Amino acid sequence: MSADAHHKTATEASPGRRLTELGLGLGPLVAAAGTTASWFVLPASYLLLALVLYAMLGIVLYRLAPSGPHQGLGPANLVTLARAGLVLALAASIPYSVASSIQGAWWIIAVATMALVMDGFDGQVARRTGSATPFGARFDMELDSFLMLVLATLVWRSGRVDGWVVLLGLPRYVFFAAGGIWRWLTAPLPERFRRKAGCVMQGVALLIALGPIIPLPLATVAAATALVLLLCSFLIDVVWLWREAH
Repeated sequence: MSADAHHKTATEASPGRRLTELGLGLGPLVAAAGTTASWFVLPASYLLLALVLYAMLGIVLYRLAPSGPHQGLGPANLVTLARAGLVLALAASIPYSVASSIQGAWWIIAVATMALVMDGFDGQVARRTGSATPFGARFDMELDSFLMLVLATLVWRSGRVDGWVVLLGLPRYVFFAAGGIWRWLTAPLPERFRRKAGCVMQGVALLIALGPIIPLPLATVAAATALVLLLCSFLIDVVWLWREAH
């Protein structure tokens, strides 16, 4: 077989590899969504919604993941994909009344905590296996943002904090949309520990707000404090980008 033919065969195998990796990612989703549906007696539409959300993610990953004979999602992105399965199981529960019950709130806290803890693993795997890529970093960042939006919406659905709490999940998307108007907002930002710490703090605050044993005034204070700190963090980045552009 010629070198060109071998390269072509290997390259053509890459889509099959990506499909296999996406299939593996179904495991955490099925486990989390199946348990949620069973424990809280949710209709089949919940499972269908979870699968539709995963299919949408799968299409994006299939199209954007690195392609080639020795590429694909890779080990680090598979960890992120496992996290995504947990997050999508939570997202699919938003239209239902899971968050409004004490048992549901504790279940959401447990699943979300697992997703937050796993957030540190994909980076470690990427460094140890030498598989860090801009795609992987973007996948991780976007999943973090989506998890915050899901948690903020679930806190609102629980009735423990008013609708303004959803603002905790929106700054990243507002920032992205604003970049379409003011192009200087799309310039790369320097790495800052502040952002990662802020994401963790944001998640912890939302979990506190959702906690059934937390008094309602404290839940409101935790969410409000996190929102103020998050907006300050985004303001710092906006000011830095504006100064660099002007």
